Amino acid sequence: MMNKKINTMYFSPTGTTAKIVSGIAKKIAENIDGETIINNIDFTLPGVRNETASFTGEDVVIIGVPVYAGRVPNVLLKYLNTIKGNGAFAITVVVYGNRNYDDALIELKDIMVLNGFKVIAGGAFIGEHSFSKTLAKDRPDEKDMEIVDDFANKIYAKISASNDIQTVTVKGNSPYRKYYTLKKEDGTHFDFRKVTPKTNSNCIDCKLCVNVCPMGSIDYEDTSKLNDICIKCGACVKTCPCQAKYYDDANFLKHKHELEVNFANRREPELFLD
Repeated sequence: MMNKKINTMYFSPTGTTAKIVSGIAKKIAENIDGETIINNIDFTLPGVRNETASFTGEDVVIIGVPVYAGRVPNVLLKYLNTIKGNGAFAITVVVYGNRNYDDALIELKDIMVLNGFKVIAGGAFIGEHSFSKTLAKDRPDEKDMEIVDDFANKIYAKISASNDIQTVTVKGNSPYRKYYTLKKEDGTHFDFRKVTPKTNSNCIDCKLCVNVCPMGSIDYEDTSKLNDICIKCGACVKTCPCQAKYYDDANFLKHKHELEVNFANRREPELFLD
């Protein structure tokens, strides 16, 4: 373990996935004697996803993505499949908003295995829901980060204990379940992709939303305008210092309310090391 390089990779529009992944890496690094520099690849913004990442058997890569509709966000699949493992160890992390992570963790694990990584641990953690300021509010919290530290210590012990480290088994279905879909009041399918944030008169044209949009979709000249897709990541809504961004679609708001009511009970992280 002494000669392993620690790397983090994450897509984290509102910072929850980054907090978990960085926490795991920091604790593993603390277990290694001497100064350990953590190499970080934050692929939240589109420019970074134009670059390829490649590793070797000397690397440990902690990679994390949020769960969208129970799966790995489909907008990331093209980029994720360009990462080259070349025998590196990987720890896969998914972060969900207290509903369920469904097949996101097994999907991320499968992607990494196909890319030449040896996936030695996996975890599903909870972060404040991208749609909501009350569902899993302020998570990951102190209790979550204690679990992160314990998980990292166990990963370090696993790597240190043996040269014959087995690939981890994680929870999920194969083939994967379909993406979680939304229904209207009348039971018909609701096309979630068409929902976009609105901008109110609070806007001071600070351009912060332009800078944080992971799809590069918000127009620089007119921040109320979208030039590309919205993935409902919550970055513009939660980052705006003036509460100028909001959603007003009735079906979206109904779904948000149902999530906040039906999934209010605290869920705990699930960890996989064997």
